[in-house]
Amino acid sequence: MFPHTAEFRFTTPHAERIYCSLLPELAEEVNPRSRTHCRLEGETLVLVVEAEDLAALRAALNMFLRLVNVADEMQDIA
Repeated sequence: MFPHTAEFRFTTPHAERIYCSLLPELAEEVNPRSRTHCRLEGETLVLVVEAEDLAALRAALNMFLRLVNVADEMQDIA
């Protein structure tokens, strides 16, 4: 169990598409000091990041929040 956890909820009609765009990144372990989970709750994308330390938590959050942001912006363009 990792001692540091952050949970974000994004309610959007594009939640399923964003979730699908994150799946390839979730399939691989990026950093052994952190773990990321993602799930759908209706039109809400739930992103949970756990980490051994704050630096690992910040790094994982930076990456996944950026990915969510880019995927959401692409929905507006498409």
